[in-house]
Amino acid sequence: MASVPKEMPNTVSVELNLLQPKPIPIFNHTTINATRFSVQFLEFKNDKSKIGEYSLSCSGNIRATCNGLILLDNKLKKGGLVVMNPVTRKLIALPLGTLSCPHDESYGFALIDSTGEYKVVHLFRDELRYVSCEILSLRTKAWREVNGPSFGFFNRFVDGPISAIGGLHWIPQVDHSEYVVSIEVDKEKFHQIPLPRSSRTHDGIVEIGGVLGLVVHEDVNHIDIWILKGFCGEVWTKYHSITVGSIIDMVPLFSLRIKGDIIFKRDEDGSFYVYDFQHQEMRKVEMVEGCIPRSSTTYLPHVNSLVSWMEVNLDMGD
Repeated sequence: MASVPKEMPNTVSVELNLLQPKPIPIFNHTTINATRFSVQFLEFKNDKSKIGEYSLSCSGNIRATCNGLILLDNKLKKGGLVVMNPVTRKLIALPLGTLSCPHDESYGFALIDSTGEYKVVHLFRDELRYVSCEILSLRTKAWREVNGPSFGFFNRFVDGPISAIGGLHWIPQVDHSEYVVSIEVDKEKFHQIPLPRSSRTHDGIVEIGGVLGLVVHEDVNHIDIWILKGFCGEVWTKYHSITVGSIIDMVPLFSLRIKGDIIFKRDEDGSFYVYDFQHQEMRKVEMVEGCIPRSSTTYLPHVNSLVSWMEVNLDMGD
């Protein structure tokens, strides 16, 4: 999922939706003086990919996704945020948290399975260069300061966190990371989890079937996949080795929800590849329908759903 600069007719504006008591269709967005983005998603199926759109526009970027909901900037209020379901178009503006430089902060969005509660986690570097943390529950709609990660854990915020095993997980630097920084979202407690080997530029963490996966390039044509199943007493175990079709600049993006196959993106040309675990094959993904995504686009995992943050349903159904 991504927000891409593009002017679209017959779309619903997130910002104007916030100003109206009910959703209304907006044509030619002349009342909001800002760059417009269309909310798009990239769908992968049968080694093919196509770009889809929700007929939604917004002025801000998507910060995080969770269980069919998206967290995006609220450009009507500096530093504000909006939670929205792009399928139902229901949305809610969140109260202001701590204002920080956009390049020196990170947002995570997670669901606590045991309670059905959604939480937004905001990491930011304060004026003393310490990384602080505040968390908002969508039930209380209030920010609350919590103890952040220990000093020195983060070199800088590289990518957004990965949600898995009941927590949010960050790789704290671009190259030669020896650990991940994680927070148990229900307990609101940070951990430093050592990696089985140092993570380099094109390596990454992904969620694989509910567990946390580490994808590392051992050499030019060899990728190892490690998994971690929990916080308490668990250790990394080698899950799989990819020895065919891999290239050193393949960056893992996410795993597919049904089959678990991993989608990679090449740094060199922005092309996509899918690794099929069942057949142990690395195949190039063919783009159909629509333009090729921009190389600078940031990709976030997303699934269409009808969920609402207002529901308290432990089986996550509607």
